Amino acid sequence: MKILVAIKQVPARDSLLTAEAGAKWIDESSLEYEINEPDAYALEEALQLREAHGGEVVALCAGPNRASSTIREALAKGADRAIHIEVSDIEGWDTLATAKLLAAAVKTEAPDLILAGLQSDDLGAGQVGVVMAELLDVPHATIIMQVEVVDGALKVKRELEDGWFQNVGMPLPAVLTIQSGIKKLRYGTLMGIKKAKTKEVKALSAGDLGVENLASYEVVGVTLPQRTKRTQIVSTVAELVDKLKNEVNAI
Repeated sequence: MKILVAIKQVPARDSLLTAEAGAKWIDESSLEYEINEPDAYALEEALQLREAHGGEVVALCAGPNRASSTIREALAKGADRAIHIEVSDIEGWDTLATAKLLAAAVKTEAPDLILAGLQSDDLGAGQVGVVMAELLDVPHATIIMQVEVVDGALKVKRELEDGWFQNVGMPLPAVLTIQSGIKKLRYGTLMGIKKAKTKEVKALSAGDLGVENLASYEVVGVTLPQRTKRTQIVSTVAELVDKLKNEVNAI
């Protein structure tokens, strides 16, 4: 079976964010980048499904030239090949624009299964996978904890609220968004890193896919939140518990 995994390159979690000159966006010149963690779990799920059922895993990433490092990481971990939709300017893109671009690339591959992380670490909208499924007109399920392929169809386990789960049967092809932490992530081995250099990375542009005029809004400006410290003195345990429960939402 052919499994396509949508991955995204995001700023590293410990990156220090500053606004660029003009305060129209984040200054990206000093940032470090990494694979979006939820997408890493989607990739791991795809690799394990391939090991169990055969086929190939194709990594799909839309981003500028720097995204090639994240693509190579996916190849080093075991993806068979990759597709890089090269876009240099994504200003004004919303989740619909991203989903349109990814869906157009998916149509050129006709995979049996499309996996993506539940959400991105930078924006956290959690919408691209679902919108992509709608554009492709295929079934989808979110917050997936477990995937089984049985008799050419899917059995998936979804995480709900308050410790509840839902088991769903689905036909193929389908789109699944994977919950973080469901499997132990593998690292790229030295041999995998060497092999990644020879694996195919197909470069496409938005024009190649027939997708244009994706911008739908304008960023007027960005402002970083101001850090402040505030100390409160409580006199009783009951008062402390009340504040932790009702103000901080920690318990």
